[in-house]
Amino acid sequence: MIAPAGLNPVLPFGMVEMTDAEFAHYQPWIEKLTGIHLAPVKKAMLAGRLAKRLRDRAVPTFGDYFQLIAQSGDDAERQIAIDLITTNETYFFREPRHFDALREQLLPLLKGQPVRIWSAASASGEEAYSLAMELASTLGIQGPWEVIGSDISSRVLAQARRGLYPMERAHNIPPDYLKQYCLRGTGEYMGQMLIDRALRQKVRFEAVNLIESLPEIGRFDVIFLRNVIIYFDGDTKRRVVQAVAELLKPGGWLVVGHSESLIGLPGLLESFMPTIYRKRK
Repeated sequence: MIAPAGLNPVLPFGMVEMTDAEFAHYQPWIEKLTGIHLAPVKKAMLAGRLAKRLRDRAVPTFGDYFQLIAQSGDDAERQIAIDLITTNETYFFREPRHFDALREQLLPLLKGQPVRIWSAASASGEEAYSLAMELASTLGIQGPWEVIGSDISSRVLAQARRGLYPMERAHNIPPDYLKQYCLRGTGEYMGQMLIDRALRQKVRFEAVNLIESLPEIGRFDVIFLRNVIIYFDGDTKRRVVQAVAELLKPGGWLVVGHSESLIGLPGLLESFMPTIYRKRK
């Protein structure tokens, strides 16, 4: 419907429209903080993710909310906004061919030595726990291995540390793993599952912003950097991949998402198999 001149379209109750000018304020701010470049077609997505915060804080427009998170010094609200903007879909054993490759090709080459794996964009923890299940199955629950999961969002990291998920999220977990490493909720936790305590103790979660200087978290045999660099521009992607690859041990592997590629590879990486790259020794 086209609104008469001088009038705005009628929106559903409580919904606020984000203008192009408001979106233009958010774009560089988000990219500076997170490295994520939002194309104009993402305006509706951004508005949808932030709309509830406008209602909760009784802020009338997206422009006013931008002032609140970008200029008022409200650090807590800024973190909430970042959490909402950066949270992406994830699930257990996403892109299963990578887990097949880990189990069948990568881990056999590491036999007899301690193994460290970094899930560099772990979101709410499903990828990190999927990796832990593979390692526990291959090397034993008390074996010489460790998984580090990281994300920029404090909210999803809190969920990851808890390891509690809706039961419907379990459909991609192999039945044997589900039986060994997950507990079915009862009572008030009916319909949920909890990652077994012994497995949770082998996984550590850290807050990491990939576009900033990386913390001292050691060196890794395998790094999963999946479904995150697709949101970066070319320069940011090259810088992030270079920094992450520096944390690989010589001969270690970097795994990216199936929709991603490393055109113009950093000199220290070589292709091992599709979407899996190895650091030169």
